[in-house]
Amino acid sequence: MSKKRRKKSPVRATLRTASGTSAKKTSSKPRTPSASKSSKNMKNRPDRSSAPKASSHKPPSKALKSAGAKRPVRGTAKAQGFRIFPQGNGTPRAARAALVEGAKAPAFSLSRDGGGTVSLSDYAGKKLVLFFYPRADTPGCTREAIDFTRLASAFAENHTAILGVSADPLKAQEAFRDKHELSVALASDENHRMLEAYGAWGEKSMYGRTFQGIIRTTVLIGANGQILKVWRHVKVDGHAEQVLALVRRI
Repeated sequence: MSKKRRKKSPVRATLRTASGTSAKKTSSKPRTPSASKSSKNMKNRPDRSSAPKASSHKPPSKALKSAGAKRPVRGTAKAQGFRIFPQGNGTPRAARAALVEGAKAPAFSLSRDGGGTVSLSDYAGKKLVLFFYPRADTPGCTREAIDFTRLASAFAENHTAILGVSADPLKAQEAFRDKHELSVALASDENHRMLEAYGAWGEKSMYGRTFQGIIRTTVLIGANGQILKVWRHVKVDGHAEQVLALVRRI
């Protein structure tokens, strides 16, 4: 028996040829990345416009240096008439040289209670205790003035006078004297010249506030006009007795 050959269906053949040609056509075209992939790649690329430029290692020119930094002006303090001394102990720099023990006491002339003036030359040949107090008729200043008044006769026996100084006006000083029956002389330095000269005027702090005021200070001047002892930032309790003890030893 002769084998029967199957005839190819013309429909199937056309389908095969159509699929083959379409496959060839698609394979011949170059593949292009999709929109999503391209956008991802663009995000991952660094932005050259926003990248910081490398700074040059060249030093700045002399013109820039001179414009940026100001040199200190020499001789300014001398031109203004100030003498500069090292700072320390809360004492003004211009006054510190005059407050060294053994130095000559700065001269002064002030208005005093009861009228008239009082000066350093009035106490020539005797010792002088100057006690500088912040304000008349305040608790600490009152105790200090009363203590010096109580010991005034003992100081006089040792040829020592006492003078209290503050920046209060004369009326306040006299009211302070009369109220507490003070026998020591009180002087008023409202322009602060003597206070500054003796280092009793400077920066103070209280309750977190900084201000300029009188620093409680006591100065003992010898009969020859030289400074024997300086007490700064005085504690009132027992201070008058401490000064008298030193006066008796000298």
